[in-house]
Amino acid sequence: MKKNLLVAQSGGPSAAINATLCGVVEMGLANDEIDKIYGVRNGIMGLLSERLVELNELLAEADARQLLCQTPSSVLGSCRMKLSPWEENSYEYEKVIAVLRKYNIGYFVFIGGGDSMDTVGKLAQYCRDHHYDINIVGAPKTIDNDLEGTDHAPGFGSAAKYIGTTFSEIACDCNVYALPSITIVEIMGHDAGWLTAAAALARINEDDAPDLIYLCEKPFSIDQFLFDIREKMMEKRSVIVAVSEGLRDENGVRIVDILQEKAEEDLGYKVASGIAQGLEEIVRQEIGCKVRGIELNLMQRCASHAASLVDIEEAKRLGFEAAAYAVKGVTGEMVCLRRVANEPYETEIFLVPVEEILGRSKKVPVEWINEEGNDITKEMMDYLLPLIQGELPCTYHHGVPVHFHLPKEK
Repeated sequence: MKKNLLVAQSGGPSAAINATLCGVVEMGLANDEIDKIYGVRNGIMGLLSERLVELNELLAEADARQLLCQTPSSVLGSCRMKLSPWEENSYEYEKVIAVLRKYNIGYFVFIGGGDSMDTVGKLAQYCRDHHYDINIVGAPKTIDNDLEGTDHAPGFGSAAKYIGTTFSEIACDCNVYALPSITIVEIMGHDAGWLTAAAALARINEDDAPDLIYLCEKPFSIDQFLFDIREKMMEKRSVIVAVSEGLRDENGVRIVDILQEKAEEDLGYKVASGIAQGLEEIVRQEIGCKVRGIELNLMQRCASHAASLVDIEEAKRLGFEAAAYAVKGVTGEMVCLRRVANEPYETEIFLVPVEEILGRSKKVPVEWINEEGNDITKEMMDYLLPLIQGELPCTYHHGVPVHFHLPKEK
């Protein structure tokens, strides 16, 4: 008897997560052992409330799947729910299994980051312990690139490409004026500086930015930061700086908290701002020239018009292989990428048990950051460059990209 395939998305969106979904669907359409392909809306929360949608007809045509790959964010929706240990809340597990059995699900691919892999591990173990013949495989996703086990995660390459592109454009804009100026750009990454390092990609075509890069893997000093800027201003009139949102001082205190505390002391009331705005005010007070703080924010993860073709193709391939492994009997593992070579760029797919990656965060190697802590090394550039290659063909209508949308729930 044929079984059905289920796929869900979870955690923060990206420009590549729908390509992983596409890969899962394409494997399901091509495999004779699979009857129906279901997607679940809003991850594990949607599974608990039985919010499934059949994908066979919706994505039967190649044009629909191509449209899916150029659509940012999570078409199936997302959530940030983690399952409790089953001994503490067996009802959730029993409800999930009841839904899976009702729809004859034999294979479940969960696309997401660390919390999603936690769910993969817990559900897979529950099925093993209770003798349910359901295979659950994880497919990685995170723009932060902090997921252990894999060389890099789908979504990161496209976000890196957007950041590098944006910095090159910022440089063109900032360099038009004769007056001195400082531009501080805040980039996502609470605990890892991979995305901030990607700002250096703006330099590969001789654009003059960024001048300084600060990653959260090294302690940050505001005094040293001001010194670095003054040094750069002796060389050029426009200084552009990339900073990780998760910068901390030598004692592990978040710089954004230090800046907010200082602002509250100066103004007498709380100020809700990010690290770029906080550093902007410090620079204005201490140096006094024109200064601007910018937060790239959500654009880093939803800019599909600037997606990396390598990223999209790898995301799709990982989705396909995750579903294929589930059909072969694999459960409780995550598909990962291993880099074989940079020139020419080559990767291979392998499996890692999810328990080996949980509770860990992949940091930028300290040796990939310069001794001064204000830039990256050639090794970091060599790592980044292959991940941003190629452009995804994009369908436009009335001058704006077209996106794939699921039918509204009844």
